[in-house]
Amino acid sequence: MSDNQAPDQLPGDNSLLIVDDDRPFLSRLGRAMEARGFAVELAESVSGGIDAVRKSAPAYAVVDMRLEDGNGLDVIAALHDARPTARAVVLTGYGNIATAVTAVKLGAVDYLAKPADADDVYHALVADPESKAVPPENPMSADRVRWEHIQRVYELCNRNVSETARRLNMHRRTLQRILAKRAPR
Repeated sequence: MSDNQAPDQLPGDNSLLIVDDDRPFLSRLGRAMEARGFAVELAESVSGGIDAVRKSAPAYAVVDMRLEDGNGLDVIAALHDARPTARAVVLTGYGNIATAVTAVKLGAVDYLAKPADADDVYHALVADPESKAVPPENPMSADRVRWEHIQRVYELCNRNVSETARRLNMHRRTLQRILAKRAPR
C-alpha cells in the first residue's frame, strides 16, 4: 500500500474520528488523513469525541490520551461499545506501559508516542491485525522497564509512596528518590 492512498483504495467504511486538544496538530493530522483517503471528523475534547461516537461510530479513530476535560480512554471505551470492530490508535506524550495495556484492553489496536507523524498513524490504523509488529529500532533499556514497572505499581497504589514501597519490597526513601528522577532512556 502506498502512503497516500486514494479514497477508493481504503477497504469499506473510511470514517475516521480524530480527538486531540492541540488544535494545530489536530487540523494538520486531519488534513493528512483526508489526503490518505479517510472521511475525517475532528473533536477537541472527551465529550466531543463521545458525542461524535454516539452520533455515528466511525470505523477508525485516533485519540489523544490526555485531554483538557478528561482521559481519551473514555472515548476508546465508548467507541468499542458502539462499534467493536473499529480500529483505534491512542496518541500520548505521557507514555507508560500501564496506560498502553489499558488502551489495548479497551479496544485500541496501537499506542503511539507523540510526536507521531501521519505515516505512523496511517500504518497503525491500516495494519493487518494478524501481522506481528516490527521490532522497535530502539527498544526500552532494562532501567526504563524497571522505571515503568515502578510507575505502574505507584499508580495502582493511588500514588501512595508507602504502600508502593511495601508492595515492591523497597525502602520508602529509595522509592522517593526514584520517583523524583526523570525516566531513564
